[in-house]
Amino acid sequence: MDKILELKNINKIYGTTVKTQVLFDINLSFKEQSFSSIIGQSGSGKSTLLNIIGTLDKPTSGEVYIAGKRTDGMTNNQLAALRNETIGFIFQFHYLLPEFTAFENVLMPYLIKFGRPSREIVARANELLDLIGLEKVKNNLSVNMSGGQQQRTAIARSLIMNPKLVLADEPTGNLDSETTEIIYDTLKDINKRFKTTFIVITHDRKIAEKTDRIVEIKDGRINLDLTR
Repeated sequence: MDKILELKNINKIYGTTVKTQVLFDINLSFKEQSFSSIIGQSGSGKSTLLNIIGTLDKPTSGEVYIAGKRTDGMTNNQLAALRNETIGFIFQFHYLLPEFTAFENVLMPYLIKFGRPSREIVARANELLDLIGLEKVKNNLSVNMSGGQQQRTAIARSLIMNPKLVLADEPTGNLDSETTEIIYDTLKDINKRFKTTFIVITHDRKIAEKTDRIVEIKDGRINLDLTR
């Protein structure tokens, strides 16, 4: 399988007068269709690494390749287009729009880029909502859904543009243990069904053990890289 993501000699330094280095010579790659986790305690550098992977921040030095394209030298407009077409995001807080239904929230990334939805994209939205078990509440406003239902809606939203890579940042951090199990079973099912690459960022090793590969970041360096 080809590499969906490759990081070469990534360093990140914040500040000018007083410099603080957060990442040190990170070299990582992830294969297409893989299901991996990046773990680390608060302050380890994993959030900075996530922002660089997701093109929300740029490294001080080093090279970032996503789907074969080098991104660290792209313009903001080029990066925005790449994110929209290639990367899906799932956050700890679902960031659903409260005045819209679950169905409308799932469609939102497409509507922002293209406007009126096609029949095909409407069918895909319905397919995704059915897949994650929300067919009975898809017309509910997001504020009238449970926390687990809201997060599952966010998962469907991240997939509407058929991204090659999905980044999940503490996706079950606000959910109970039973709902957490359901969410991760859903992610694994999507990974197998759609061949979508997942990278899950978490501080919880028990969560990381549900993935096929664990990369641990400690003090800005790779401390562990374990394929299970």
